[in-house]
Amino acid sequence: MLQSIANVFKIPDLKKKIIFTALALIVYRLGSFIPVPGINAQAIKEFMGGVSGSGGNLFGMFDLFVGGNLGRASVFALGIMPYITTSIVIQLLGGVLPFFEKLRKEGAEGQKKINQYTRYGTVLIAAFNAVTISLFLERGIEGAVPNPGFIFMFTSVLTLVTGVMFIMWLGEQITEHGIGNGISLIIFAGIIARYPEGFINMFKMVQVGAMQPFIAVMVILVMVAVTAAVVLVTEATRKIPVQYAKRVIGRKVYGGQSTHIPLKVNTAGVIPIIFAQAILMFPSTIATFFQDSDFVNSVMQVLSPGAFLYTVLYVGLIVFFAYFYTAMVLNPVEMAENMKKYGGFIPGRKPGKKTSDYINNVLIRITLPGAIFFAFVAVMPEFMSKWANLPFYFGGTGLIIVVGVALDTLQQIESHLVMRHYEGFMKKGKLRGRRG
Repeated sequence: MLQSIANVFKIPDLKKKIIFTALALIVYRLGSFIPVPGINAQAIKEFMGGVSGSGGNLFGMFDLFVGGNLGRASVFALGIMPYITTSIVIQLLGGVLPFFEKLRKEGAEGQKKINQYTRYGTVLIAAFNAVTISLFLERGIEGAVPNPGFIFMFTSVLTLVTGVMFIMWLGEQITEHGIGNGISLIIFAGIIARYPEGFINMFKMVQVGAMQPFIAVMVILVMVAVTAAVVLVTEATRKIPVQYAKRVIGRKVYGGQSTHIPLKVNTAGVIPIIFAQAILMFPSTIATFFQDSDFVNSVMQVLSPGAFLYTVLYVGLIVFFAYFYTAMVLNPVEMAENMKKYGGFIPGRKPGKKTSDYINNVLIRITLPGAIFFAFVAVMPEFMSKWANLPFYFGGTGLIIVVGVALDTLQQIESHLVMRHYEGFMKKGKLRGRRG
């Protein structure tokens, strides 16, 4: 492994990509500490301290993905989430609206137009989020805005939207000139930046006697075991064998080889968890504006993280969105038609409808265990902290994102090493990314 890491810096092109990526992420982290003008950061920090750790509302969940920028009221407070939201919506629309479906099939030119629409949508969603957060800062957090009014609203919205556009540009530069997916790496950097704080908090608890050293060791072991399990499930695939018939064209023989279709156990990735959290956290977020209402407070108790109904709904929504998103991105009928077009078939299955039905049945069977596992990982921090009375800072959605992005980036580095005849990170086989 050490030799493989040394080989990375022996390739000039790869070395430049890694250095560029590291410098871009440093710029992002530096910008995370520049505050929005006209904000009392201390008041926001105190408010977010009550929701970020528990994930009690949408702001706490949002703060996770932006690396604590919302709690610091920085110029990058919105993070890259408006871009992620727009990308997901347009991707889902590609399976519903013929216009986007047609663009998706037009290749590079169609993808260029989709990227353009994604940028426009990002600006609109960022503007809406900026207005919403600015209003909330003015009216929802006491003392957060010393001088409220039009000037504050204008500068705040302009600053936050500009921050989103800069992060989006920075992510595109990393993708083009660096290594890995820039947008994913920015989210990765924000989540990783919170991990040292979790370790420090745990160390302080051990120092003051609030946690036994044995419990701290057990928490770390559980973290390692969960990370290994997430890697295993993220990498897991179901290979469907495909045989291509021989075709004689002129004097040449085409086809005749055997291959396979790799269907991932977790095709949807972390998207079902994001959707499920956004839906369930929305009522408690609205409730922060009506804290004096007994009815609203009772609803908050039932739908608060750790409550039985919340957990049941959370797991159910994750499973539902896992199937929904998988159905959007993988079309068994289209896959069967493409195989038939090029003379491919699954042994023992007739081309056409029989093949598509078989692929669909396989997807239904493998999606369920993957969705249930990721739902378990998502609820585990709340289970350990509230039900088992153990602090756990390293699981949930953030861990799934970190593992997925790390595997994708390592897969790209592995490809560069193999192409230049260097030994990769794995001696047997190849490191597979999430793209299958």
